[in-house]
Amino acid sequence: MPEFLPSYIETYEKGLLKKKINKAYDILTSCVLCPRRCKVNRLSEEHGVCKTGSKAIVSSYNAHYGEESPLVGQNGSGTIFFTYCNLMCVFCQNYDISHEGYGQEVADNQLAYMMLELQKSGCHNINFVTPSHVVPQILSALEIAVQDGLKVPLVYNSGGYDEVHTLKLLEGIFDIYMPDFKFWDPGIAEKTCDAPDYPEKARLALKEMHRQVGDLVVDNRGIAQKGLIIRHLVLPNGLAGTREVARFIAKELSPNSYVNIMPQYRPCGKASTIKEISRSLKGNEFRDALEMATEEGITRLDEPRSIFRALF
Repeated sequence: MPEFLPSYIETYEKGLLKKKINKAYDILTSCVLCPRRCKVNRLSEEHGVCKTGSKAIVSSYNAHYGEESPLVGQNGSGTIFFTYCNLMCVFCQNYDISHEGYGQEVADNQLAYMMLELQKSGCHNINFVTPSHVVPQILSALEIAVQDGLKVPLVYNSGGYDEVHTLKLLEGIFDIYMPDFKFWDPGIAEKTCDAPDYPEKARLALKEMHRQVGDLVVDNRGIAQKGLIIRHLVLPNGLAGTREVARFIAKELSPNSYVNIMPQYRPCGKASTIKEISRSLKGNEFRDALEMATEEGITRLDEPRSIFRALF
């Protein structure tokens, strides 16, 4: 079997990566990278919702073994955790990173170094966590990393609150998209994230991601090469709208979509300020969510981790 080459290598060789970098940085002068559309000049260090200027901020990078099995394999997924977020869920489990800004600014060459170090350690992919607000910086660092031998797939691991025009810039760059689809109800999205347009934006984003990369494809070791992985965190009291989300995925994307129905919700951050999500998930709520997904036609469900099996 021929060696799998990520699509960004061809994009770079054709000279298209440089054009994408320039277009992405042009957006930063009046930033509309994401649906927040803050229109601040981030190149002049003006800050919008994501509190990020011209440089990316990174909280950590390491080989991560808690991701979905097609990403983890034997050697882990090479995760780079970006600081701050464009969605800002009140219940975020990484509240110190997404809301409080734990992390350090990095230059493009430093971000490229992180990618190369993760590849050197044997990671099967480079997994950008919360990348929606730092797309230009990722592209610029990628150009450096490719020149120095990067050749593993890239994972776009977002909250699903993405603009289609930004995702189109990433065609031919990311082989694996891993968005969340958090809420179906605009009212819940407004209450927890101040983003009532989230459900609509997520639907459009997932359609664009699927158009670019299709259903998940793995190699003979079960390692992801290309495709879409969708995450859905089950919330207490059915607030995530699991049945409707699953129906959308099966009917409007593909019943063969790889979906991770996640049971690990607990009231982090400021979740206690919203009564409906101020408690942890119950076992029967997770089991009901899995049943709903199957009933709506999802055929590829990620296996729950053993720690969560013990809990439920």
